[in-house]
Amino acid sequence: MNTREQYAPGAAAGADVRKDGDNWTLVLVRELRHPPAKVWQALTDPEHLREWAPFDSDRNLATVGTAQLTTVGAPTPHVTEARIKRADAPKALEFNWGGQDIRWELEPLSSGTRLTLWHNIDRRFISMGAAGWHICFDVLERFLAGESIGRIVGADAMKFGGWQRLHAEYATQFGVDTQKS
Repeated sequence: MNTREQYAPGAAAGADVRKDGDNWTLVLVRELRHPPAKVWQALTDPEHLREWAPFDSDRNLATVGTAQLTTVGAPTPHVTEARIKRADAPKALEFNWGGQDIRWELEPLSSGTRLTLWHNIDRRFISMGAAGWHICFDVLERFLAGESIGRIVGADAMKFGGWQRLHAEYATQFGVDTQKS
């Protein structure tokens, strides 16, 4: 049985950074063994988001418009209005969260779905973001397989020994100084 206590993230992989001056975008790619429709539901349905995502939503994200996203694990409640700009089921979802653009793309594969996340993050925090999303993707994968271990985000994620290792590995890969983040 796969439990939260047994969980340990794998090596930092599947991430890249696109740099445009001071604007940096984290690009994470993960191949999931589930069809795009199932992955889409996990990205948009508030009940599914509560299983793995770093935020809660007051509504389904599958339609264009606004939604209230509450950051989970923040020291104080942090609610922002997100603008869903694109919701093309089950292919693409784009929204703005806390001033940062998030884009999800789902590509069907014979074995499931290639999920790609683009997230523009301040370069000082990009390796932290990569480590956090890496863990979210791991939790998502287990949730989709029916082996939910509960979301691991914010301070909870940072307590995992694997998070510190991932943060350092991504910082090295991206050429950023972890002392500044």
